[in-house]
Amino acid sequence: MKIAILGYGTIGSGVAEVLETNHDNIAKRAGEEVTVKYVLDLREFPGTKVEELLVHDFAVIASDAEIGCIVETMGGVEPAYSYVKEALLRGKSVCTSNKELVAEHGAELLEIARQKKVNFLFEASVGGGIPIIRPLNQSLTADEIMEITGIVNGTTNYILTKMSREGQTFEAALSKAQELGYAERNPEADVEGYDAGRKLAILASLAYGMQVDYEDIYMEGITKLTDVDFQYAEALDAEIKLLVSGKREGDSFYAMVAPKMIRSDNPLYSVQDVFNAILVRGNMLGDVMFYGSGAGKLPTASAVVADVVDAVKHQGKNIMTIWSNKKLALSDRMEAENNFFVRVPKTEEARAREAFPEITEVKLADLRETEFAFLTPRLKEKEFIQRTQALTILNRIRTEFAE
Repeated sequence: MKIAILGYGTIGSGVAEVLETNHDNIAKRAGEEVTVKYVLDLREFPGTKVEELLVHDFAVIASDAEIGCIVETMGGVEPAYSYVKEALLRGKSVCTSNKELVAEHGAELLEIARQKKVNFLFEASVGGGIPIIRPLNQSLTADEIMEITGIVNGTTNYILTKMSREGQTFEAALSKAQELGYAERNPEADVEGYDAGRKLAILASLAYGMQVDYEDIYMEGITKLTDVDFQYAEALDAEIKLLVSGKREGDSFYAMVAPKMIRSDNPLYSVQDVFNAILVRGNMLGDVMFYGSGAGKLPTASAVVADVVDAVKHQGKNIMTIWSNKKLALSDRMEAENNFFVRVPKTEEARAREAFPEITEVKLADLRETEFAFLTPRLKEKEFIQRTQALTILNRIRTEFAE
């Protein structure tokens, strides 16, 4: 099997490295040798091995009948979408780590692959090196998925770990993440929850077999969190995590990305630094958690190569993935129920107690003269908004526990 790699950045070069380092083992598992014939990139790489494989025109790859599988690691929607669609239409399997592409065009590309008896595989698009797509598609098919909750963005988890464990400000933790290469120069997609939202859209679409549009998911990032919030979390024996959550409640389906306070009885509590974890709850199986390195060159590249092996093993046969283009309508998040941790100025304590007569106060010695903090009972989002209309909210964070 000869393959082509589109995009020779961090992940693309990692794919080439994994294929070279584990060449013999990969050939054994795939049933035949896998070699890279082309690398597509706009740049030049003088004096390197890739120089001999480099092309700048996708048409060279698309028209080569020897290429049976394409690895797409370019990122973004275009030109990746156009290239991937053309490759599938020409009868070439595609393996990708591109979450933007999968979230927006996954159902369409899967249908083309089915018609052409090839495969569109995207294990690395969620959770880096963690195997989650394949279990959802193959191992958990006897269960009805009731909930998917997890930490799927290593950058934000690193920042929150630094704020929690070392008392750093958001700005300082972000700066360190950028210095280490965990965060982009423009970190908006990570810190505002957009990256996590795309991954949740993919997971929910697979779990429920229908298209969940990323734009329909309520997304809240971590930019409003302060060191004070983490002081309160410590007082509550809690951690603050950016969680994706997709839940089925009766005929309703809710999807949200937001920071939440969780305690040690939650298996996601101890997930630190750039690690990811995804908790899947089935109606028969109960809870199962997938944990591991959620980002990084080689873990992600390893997941891509695992898809390549699958594509080689199933030449001429489509691996069925149930994901129709019929849209799954998300329920109004205002009807979803949550517990909340809330901070208001001390001068508004009486008003807060009047609005929430059943609250539990949270005390911090250093702030008891300036702030009033409390935990609410479980209530609908719309009711929380109604009750807090007359209050000045310094911050509010949803919690996964009740007092």
